Amino acid sequence: MSTSTNPPAPLPIDSSLYSLSEEELAFFKKQTGIQDAAELRDHILGIQKRAYEVYSYSCIRLFEFTRLRINHLPAYQRVLQLSREREKAIFLDIGCCMGVEIRQVVADGWPIENIVASDLHGGFWECGHELFRSSHETFPVPFVQGDALDPGTIVPRAPFYDTPDTPVPDLKTLGSLTPLQGHLSAIHATHFFHLFNEEQQLALARQLASLLSPRAGSVLFGSHVAMTRKGVSGELFKGSGTHLFCHSPESWRALWDGVVFESGAVRVETEMKAIGRGDAGADGGPVLYLISWSVTRI
Repeated sequence: MSTSTNPPAPLPIDSSLYSLSEEELAFFKKQTGIQDAAELRDHILGIQKRAYEVYSYSCIRLFEFTRLRINHLPAYQRVLQLSREREKAIFLDIGCCMGVEIRQVVADGWPIENIVASDLHGGFWECGHELFRSSHETFPVPFVQGDALDPGTIVPRAPFYDTPDTPVPDLKTLGSLTPLQGHLSAIHATHFFHLFNEEQQLALARQLASLLSPRAGSVLFGSHVAMTRKGVSGELFKGSGTHLFCHSPESWRALWDGVVFESGAVRVETEMKAIGRGDAGADGGPVLYLISWSVTRI
């Protein structure tokens, strides 16, 4: 997660919004070691309160951090295959929040020593350790705190089209993401891009593209809020003041293939699913969608 141009208003926490699917309940029971559903609920509510104090994102209030999404993304199984086919393939979760997706990736077989997490707010990563009852020693994924648009986190440069001259860094010593440029096999970014305006989304896409390995099959993937025509959404929740810039599938594909990367250098795939309307306006605002996407080096 990172700074939004229209940060959500700090609406009060509502415990009635808590709900886990059977899959999510089984996952959190296994990952936390808490088998009693009521005790697990109380534990998650406590973590939510602390995370909301770090930054009052709507996704924290709505318990979006408890949703299992990465394993349902169309590109996910192909991504996991990279860890089996490539020696020391590196996975980055950008805007990782509490690291739920990383826990899923590790559970599904990606070697923990080849994963990096990054978020603007280090407090979320610490909340993740509390959530899963782990520590930096028992779950030793390196965490890089920083704003992905800040040159101090990622030095701006064009994507790589040839193997980088720089060596693969020791992930345990990372102070920024710049040493990873040209070395990442997979980059995951879910519920991340829609936190930025149109200009920032382009800048962010260029920043992440610089990190991706030029090797065929290397992939950026994720999901976020979208619309059938690109533009600014209506108010997402009454009283929140939250409006998002949303790409359409067509504008999202055009952004990556021909603007961020040279035309024909990547394959961009998208899927859209309706998720509801913004609350603004008499007609409830435009229909919003969740776009699942992947950008694969050819």
